[in-house]
Amino acid sequence: MPDVEQATERTQLLPRLARDRRLDSVQQDPDAQSTISSHVTKEEQLLSATSIGERLPYNDYTTIDWLHDLVKDSYRARSVHALKGFRGVLGSAFESGQGWLAAALIGVLTAGVAFCVDIAEATVSDWKLGYCTTNVFSNREKCCTNRHPLGTAKVNLGKDCADWHVWTGDYWKAFAIFVGFALAFGIISASFTMLTKSTLPTAAPAHDDKPQSSIMAGDQGVVGKSMYLAAGSGIPEIKTILSGFVIPHFLDLKVLLIKAIGAVFAVATGMCLGKEGPFVHISTCVAYLIGMLFPKYNENGRKMRELLSAGCSAGLSVAFGAPIGGVLFSYEEISTYFPRKVLWRAFLCSLFAAMVLKALNPTGTGKLVLFETNYGVSYSPIHYLIFVLLGIAGGLFGGVFCKANFLWSKNFRKYSIIKDHPVFEVFLVVLATGLLQYPNPMTREPGDTILKNLLADCRGASEGWMCQQEAKDDKGKYIGWLVHGTLVKLVLTTITFGCKVPSGIIIPALDAGAFFGRLIGQWVTGISPGVFAMVGAAAFLAGVSRMTISLCVIMFELTGELEYIVPHMIAILVAKWVADALEKESVYDLAQTVLGHPFLDADHAMNLVQRTQELVERLIPPQQTMQEITVDVSRDNKVSRRTLDEKLDKLKQRGLMDAGLVLTQNGMLQGYLAEGELDFGLNQLGKHWDMASPIRLLGDGEDGDLDLSMFVDRTPLTICAKAPMEYLVEMFGKLGLRYICVVEEGSGKLVGVVIKKRLVVWLESLKH
Repeated sequence: MPDVEQATERTQLLPRLARDRRLDSVQQDPDAQSTISSHVTKEEQLLSATSIGERLPYNDYTTIDWLHDLVKDSYRARSVHALKGFRGVLGSAFESGQGWLAAALIGVLTAGVAFCVDIAEATVSDWKLGYCTTNVFSNREKCCTNRHPLGTAKVNLGKDCADWHVWTGDYWKAFAIFVGFALAFGIISASFTMLTKSTLPTAAPAHDDKPQSSIMAGDQGVVGKSMYLAAGSGIPEIKTILSGFVIPHFLDLKVLLIKAIGAVFAVATGMCLGKEGPFVHISTCVAYLIGMLFPKYNENGRKMRELLSAGCSAGLSVAFGAPIGGVLFSYEEISTYFPRKVLWRAFLCSLFAAMVLKALNPTGTGKLVLFETNYGVSYSPIHYLIFVLLGIAGGLFGGVFCKANFLWSKNFRKYSIIKDHPVFEVFLVVLATGLLQYPNPMTREPGDTILKNLLADCRGASEGWMCQQEAKDDKGKYIGWLVHGTLVKLVLTTITFGCKVPSGIIIPALDAGAFFGRLIGQWVTGISPGVFAMVGAAAFLAGVSRMTISLCVIMFELTGELEYIVPHMIAILVAKWVADALEKESVYDLAQTVLGHPFLDADHAMNLVQRTQELVERLIPPQQTMQEITVDVSRDNKVSRRTLDEKLDKLKQRGLMDAGLVLTQNGMLQGYLAEGELDFGLNQLGKHWDMASPIRLLGDGEDGDLDLSMFVDRTPLTICAKAPMEYLVEMFGKLGLRYICVVEEGSGKLVGVVIKKRLVVWLESLKH
């Protein structure tokens, strides 16, 4: 009998012998080994002999396993640092620097894409009014000023510039041409967006889908749903991805290109939308494509999401010239997991994006600040009351908008003529936008130009239509246009957000707030009305998006006005409080509900659960479901292939894709085998063995076995059925689990299993 080695702190926890035996039966079959190598990464194969098992690459619309990917990255890092000599030094240096390199590349490429979109959008948008006789591809600013490549727009510039030719001098003909071009641009944008249609399984019932059989009952698969990957801002989907879900093809190169082209024509229509949200999607696409070049990120879902979080910051950085605001936006609004190293890399990514954009100089001013203002006067304490009023108005706007847009999306878009013909909806919205906005001289321009005009300081200046109106003694008509602009922006933004074109909510909300703030400023003396337009813009956006710190920083980076940080803070906080009182969720959270994405917001989830006093046993599946997903493994650790085939068919019928089988012996939990790995083992590896061969699920493999134990997670996390529901939400939220097994109090026997999607659906039911 061999001597028993005395354990020390150097004793290996996982003996090499066991590791070598794990894959013996597979490695001896060349065909099976080839199948393994073509589907499983080298890092995953290293995990085959450990207690956590190996995983296939995540398939469509599944949840990633954050803990598994953490261990996987540790194996990869150790293999790099184990290299000796000069090769080891280079490997370690590249290991330390590739994250920084990737972040810098993301910033540079995002700025390049943004530059192209900015130039194209400005040119196409101006075609609604006329064209440049010297170069038809020049916009009004490049045609009529010395600012290159682009400059800021001026009101009525076409009448004073010999090189700029307006289509007609007749008001009604110009009106018709304006609307005609807008309709054409809207159809082009929507048609491009249609090219990104994708069909996905759904984890939670979407409001525009037919009623589905209850997932809780486990008796029916989930109905698929269609989505257009380039539509909207992309922010709700990105939040879903960063929380740990996989939306297939959402970040592909095709989507990036169509998003950029579609955004150009969508913004050019004059609809109440902006390109700032799409820029966040574009920057995340760039981050994904860059990450695919680095095995560290390509083969690890957790690490890839770290890079995507850093990439998000570049999108807002180039959208507003706000590098610090972009970092804070990614942290506050987008990311679920944001450790310090991601913060630092987001900082670098945003920095490079801002540097390159300033060098490319799309505005022609040579400055990064888009809407630079210099009001020259400060505020007094009495003005705090007005800032509070603007905050209240912004909160009311945000709360009403969120509810109205949710109801519009839920009810209007369920009609078959709208649901089945999204281009027709865009046509109607563009038509309504053109008819309502063209008569008002202040809403005729693109959204960013409207905002710049409303922030202007007219004291001592007479240039521009707005300043000329404010200089008059009788401002009745001008005030009417301000009221018209505020109301039109509220109505049109409500019906526009959610259309099947690339669109963002940031600029329309800023415009509406600036209109209202400028209106209030007409009755305040001693200070420029532009101050209240600026603060009102921040308040209205805070009410819609519920951003706070990041929005405050974005506003002073956007305008260069450090003097007005305190007014912004007051208005933003008041707006958030009022909007939260009317509607707890922001427009992005409600959009996720409408779209049916399986997003788990840990804070909102905890608030819901704390009111219920539910225990974990509430989510234990019905007995029939547990029988279908439980495998009682015999003492020889093998199961018949027919049994597993039947179990796999049942899993596929449920359609959740994240489900799996729990393995037990004598009622005690032994492991968990996910659906994807089971399918691969039976249908890919299994074809190299006889159909009658039993399958080993536990223990060490033997010669001739079809051994799937390498895919079994033998360390599944468990929770007592009598534990408070708060425990379950906290474990899913903080640990990033795909599933958790539920055991009986006292005996420790398995009584159920809860997957993340199952929890999301239950939480969604609590909201209604």
